[in-house]
Amino acid sequence: MPKKQLEYILQKQVCAYLNSNYPDVLFMSDTIASVKLTMQQAVRNKAIQKEGFKTPDLIIFEPKGKYHGLFIELKNKSPFKKNGVDLLQNEHIQAQAATMEELLKKGYLCYFCWGLDTAIRIIDKYMKL
Repeated sequence: MPKKQLEYILQKQVCAYLNSNYPDVLFMSDTIASVKLTMQQAVRNKAIQKEGFKTPDLIIFEPKGKYHGLFIELKNKSPFKKNGVDLLQNEHIQAQAATMEELLKKGYLCYFCWGLDTAIRIIDKYMKL
């Protein structure tokens, strides 16, 4: 199964979990990542996006504690090296991490999540703030 499909399946599972366990919480899930756009659609999409901003896969519009909301970048496997601290030397992952750092500076909590269990753990922990 293609990588994008694995992330899409994970995205559906996480959204189903949110709908089931937090029905009053507003959230948005990025749909462009798993869609093959026509040339015209790609041009139109590029025209309305912030240059260099790598939109996380899931945005939860629920202020908790000192945070304005939660952003989650979903992965089908860990984006970290074996040491669990350093990110893989992948241009796309590095750009996503840079976006997440900017969002953190603006008062949003951001995480990379891989696997449904990790995402659920992060969401539940955030919702208890």
